[in-house]
Amino acid sequence: MSLITQIDQDIKQAMLAKQADRLRGLRAIKSALLLARTEKGAAEEVTPEAEIKVLQKLVKQRKESADIYKSQNREDLYQIEIDEMKVIEPYLPQQMTRFEIEGYVQDLISRIGATSVQDMGKVMGTANKELAGKADGKTIAEVVKQLLG
Repeated sequence: MSLITQIDQDIKQAMLAKQADRLRGLRAIKSALLLARTEKGAAEEVTPEAEIKVLQKLVKQRKESADIYKSQNREDLYQIEIDEMKVIEPYLPQQMTRFEIEGYVQDLISRIGATSVQDMGKVMGTANKELAGKADGKTIAEVVKQLLG
């Protein structure tokens, strides 16, 4: 079953259960997926990899907005962003822990033969491709810098 079909079914369930917070998050996902499908140059169907990128972008936007609202003492808006993020995250693949990322990057560095920070680009390029959807790019960069530095 495609993600958009799953989202449609979950929207119906949320409407029947009168779950306004869940419904808002699901509609945000559906809107972003439909937008990705209609972008210029996009294929008729959105690939699973593109769906993951869309969902990651939505979560990242929610995190950034929540941080801003928290710093401005807007607890009401902060909570809305956190609630939407909790609705979106289950549709993403299981995220790797920092410990798992460190183990993977350590292995990758030895495979590539990277020895210094100057090799960070090579390591990051491969790591981002292989860990797409499983780990945050910012965390990967921190780990690579730490291990090469």
